[in-house]
Amino acid sequence: MVCRVDGTPLHLKLFSDWFTKQARRAGLPVIRLHDLRHTHATLALRAGVHPRIVQERLGHANISITLDTYSHVDLDMQAAAAAQIAALVTGGQA
Repeated sequence: MVCRVDGTPLHLKLFSDWFTKQARRAGLPVIRLHDLRHTHATLALRAGVHPRIVQERLGHANISITLDTYSHVDLDMQAAAAAQIAALVTGGQA
């Protein structure tokens, strides 16, 4: 739910329209509000935030929803994981 400063509910359509307007004004691509959840989860996981923390921030009942739905592994994340495991095997640093 989205609220005003005084706690009264704000209709999601009004907030969504405001968000779109602000994105355009800032010269950013227009995305759905829900897409911010995907972005937040992906960036948090990429930054090394523990998946359990990401799960709690998104309000998911279990970790599988977070990891299956909201995390999008990219090649940089795969390369970092491979380097970390190689460092453990070889005794080096990632």
